Amino acid sequence: MKKYLSFFRMRIMAGLQYRAAALAGMSTQLVWGAMEILLYRAFWLEHPDRFPMGMEALASYIWLQQAFLTLFALWNWEFNILESVKTGSVAYELLRPADIYGMWMAQSVGNRLSRAVLRMVPVLLVGALIPGPYGLRLPASPAAFGLFLLSAVLMVLVVCAYSLLVYALTFYLTDPNGIMVLSVALADLLGGAIVPLPFLPDGLRQIAALSPFGSMQNVPLRIFSGDIPLAAAPAAMGLQVFWAAALMGAGYALTKTGLRRAVILGG
Repeated sequence: MKKYLSFFRMRIMAGLQYRAAALAGMSTQLVWGAMEILLYRAFWLEHPDRFPMGMEALASYIWLQQAFLTLFALWNWEFNILESVKTGSVAYELLRPADIYGMWMAQSVGNRLSRAVLRMVPVLLVGALIPGPYGLRLPASPAAFGLFLLSAVLMVLVVCAYSLLVYALTFYLTDPNGIMVLSVALADLLGGAIVPLPFLPDGLRQIAALSPFGSMQNVPLRIFSGDIPLAAAPAAMGLQVFWAAALMGAGYALTKTGLRRAVILGG
């Protein structure tokens, strides 16, 4: 376990070096969050009775989405892992006394956390200072906040496990760009990045909620905002546990099989 924690710490320390990129990303997320809320506000003022979410819950969802963007955005790929598989330099990683899937998982989690730490505090503070119903509001109870934190941990595991599944598929593909683009598009549509899931049509909303993408940002952000009540939170989090275990199992199996099939030139 110590060696995986070392990979995790190294990735955290490396990610914390990019302060200029974090500042640029934070500024973009603040502006984008404000624009989204103003857009929804126009529709909400026109027909508040037709809104599937309360304006205060929606505003909290958007501010959290911008603050924790790097935690769940699938476009936040580990390109060094993809490149190592494509070029064959993954052979060097096999010399380490560690399971390569566990090493990739530790690196992926550390990378996402380091980028989130640099950006989330200013975004959360600005969101909290904006008056209601357009600002960030705390959960209704300590229990809701505790469930949010646990669900956020599960979200990171689901996102990283899904990303590692894509990396594992690189062993079997000539070029992974196609599946990467498709993965991002599906995650944006079915995961609540384009619009929160309650705004989707009934059939598509049910499909999205049951898919692995629905177990990403959708669950913790809606628990925090109160759109998922406490009584319904355990079922949604149970689905997160299922997808985390299923994706990890599939990614681990594909990685092991891919390594056995891999041909490293010169070796």
